[in-house]
Amino acid sequence: QVQLVESGGGLVQAGGSLRLSCAASGRTFSSYAMGWFRQAPGKEREFVAAISWSGGSTYYAGSVKGRFAISRDNAKNTVYLQMNSLKPEDTAVYYCAAKFGGTGTIRHVYDYWGQGTQVTVSS
Repeated sequence: QVQLVESGGGLVQAGGSLRLSCAASGRTFSSYAMGWFRQAPGKEREFVAAISWSGGSTYYAGSVKGRFAISRDNAKNTVYLQMNSLKPEDTAVYYCAAKFGGTGTIRHVYDYWGQGTQVTVSS
């Protein structure tokens, strides 16, 4: 069982930056690939970024590539999402998710989810 708690969301102007954190419980955090997803009002939850259990492989949605960076610290059981050059269209609730084994970009393969943190980007 893995419990995930996101933090770091907030209101930021377009062009600004935020760093989201996701703290995981459990002693087997390093066995899980981690992902970030987001859901805007009236839209489906979509993939943002993913990172392998070792941190050696990362994947990004095309809409955030070059602006966002996912990383993890297995000693702290935490995964991060650094978001730069934010745009109003990045406004959404951001969720972190854990998947045992290899990485994935499809939400249905993830086993555990956090409660989400709101990110609002004003124009």
